[in-house]
Amino acid sequence: MEHRRLGRTGRDVSVVGLGCWQLGADWGEVSEQDALATLHAAADAGVTFFDTADVYGDGRSERLVGQLLRARPDDGLFAATKMGRRADPHVAAAFTGENLRAWNDRSRRNLGVDVLDLVQLHCPPTSVLSDDRVYDELDAMVDEGRLRAYGVSVETVDEALTAIARPHVASIQIILNVFRRKPLERVLPAAVEAGVGIVVRVPLASGLLSGKYDETTTFAADDHRTYNRSGEAFDVGETFAGVPFEVGVEAAREVAALTPSGATTAQLALRWVLDRPGVSVVIPGARTADQARANAASAELAPLDTTTDERLEEIYDRLVRAHVHDRW
Repeated sequence: MEHRRLGRTGRDVSVVGLGCWQLGADWGEVSEQDALATLHAAADAGVTFFDTADVYGDGRSERLVGQLLRARPDDGLFAATKMGRRADPHVAAAFTGENLRAWNDRSRRNLGVDVLDLVQLHCPPTSVLSDDRVYDELDAMVDEGRLRAYGVSVETVDEALTAIARPHVASIQIILNVFRRKPLERVLPAAVEAGVGIVVRVPLASGLLSGKYDETTTFAADDHRTYNRSGEAFDVGETFAGVPFEVGVEAAREVAALTPSGATTAQLALRWVLDRPGVSVVIPGARTADQARANAASAELAPLDTTTDERLEEIYDRLVRAHVHDRW
């Protein structure tokens, strides 16, 4: 597995990581046995970067990742978590030193570590990203030995650029995939210039880019692909990357037709992300060990040729751009 430097953390991590939202909640039922098998399969395949959050299953995902860390202490695993979504209401005033430390304490307990590798603000209210007091508290928490580095998970390009300008922000997590290309224009170049890492989430557009769905596909009632299609629970861009389902299915069929021999459509979509200059790590989710192994294998694919790149861009321009490009 190729490794890349994760921005200002100073650590090298596997280019394919594992997003652990699925192992907590909001993607249908995943048993603890299956979740642990998925985590270990990813590690066996060379994955060292595991991304979780304190709200995924109300801490379940963090606790499962913590079990993995204890079982494999010599594998150089890197656990990135997030905080801020526990604020209720989710408003800027909640991002106080007291709350930040309480959230941090809870994550350290869940993961079973004294110091967190990376803590990312979890899509905070936009004004938080310009608040000197929040960054002062995060800097103090690094000095206190609570975390080694901090980053920001964002929804929009403008939020990413605001955070990149901060001198101690180590990484930015942002949605980027074949159907969400806007970060290529300014965010990735700015991150490269600043030495900030880029963690890419939702690389498969919530499974659309697996090429396996059709217009009749349904999901469980407790799956966000059922209950958040119009942004009822959180930003709609987190579900199918904001692409209307029927539009995404049509576009994904055309993407699937470009899949190289011996690869899957999901691997094609992940390879496209890895080919973008400035990307540190991509974090597809997985609910099974087989999915984790297949995702990791995308790092072994050859870079996409120019013709495939151009055809993917044409599909985006023709079918998807109008639905997403100006929103995030």
